[in-house]
Amino acid sequence: MSLRSALLVLLRIAPMSGYELQKHFSHSVGYVWHAPDSQIYPELRKMAEEGLVEPEEQTRGSVATRRVYHVTDSGEETFDDWMRTPLKYQRTRDAAHLKAAYLESVDHETRVAFLDDHIAHWTSELKCWEDEIAKIDALTTPMLNRRLEVTEEEDREMTIAFKRFAYEGLADRAKTEIAWARKGLELVNRFAPETTAEELAGE
Repeated sequence: MSLRSALLVLLRIAPMSGYELQKHFSHSVGYVWHAPDSQIYPELRKMAEEGLVEPEEQTRGSVATRRVYHVTDSGEETFDDWMRTPLKYQRTRDAAHLKAAYLESVDHETRVAFLDDHIAHWTSELKCWEDEIAKIDALTTPMLNRRLEVTEEEDREMTIAFKRFAYEGLADRAKTEIAWARKGLELVNRFAPETTAEELAGE
């Protein structure tokens, strides 16, 4: 997936300005495809040059204007091609699991701190995904509601279900990482220095 695919996802729901895209990106597709704000405008310009989106100057007030981007037929075709093309899965690049493979190289406290940090990170991620799932269930997600407005009534239940399915996958991944790190703590304690093991037994 590229940034342009993520932008097309949003612009197919409704035409937006670059500012609106930045705002909605971080609270929607940004959860599954991170990109800094600084990349959005350059990518929009490239997409306009390639005919995937069409900019429209709109008047705001008496003197101000804003540029709103619409998806073109070519942009729709590009989105459809992306959706229908099998993913090319990349080989894993995971710093946490790489570091875990060499934990024997550091002291006990460093091992524990690493795994505690991993649990804290993924616990925070899990809360994020569970909060999003709750919003989906309550229909309080702005971009989902905008999608539903332009979705045929008979397809709305399916739209909600697949949105929830995506976030459930993220939540399950977070739970797996937390469980993995907790298993790691058990392993770390198994190989703890004797003094530390005695202290742990006394707690």
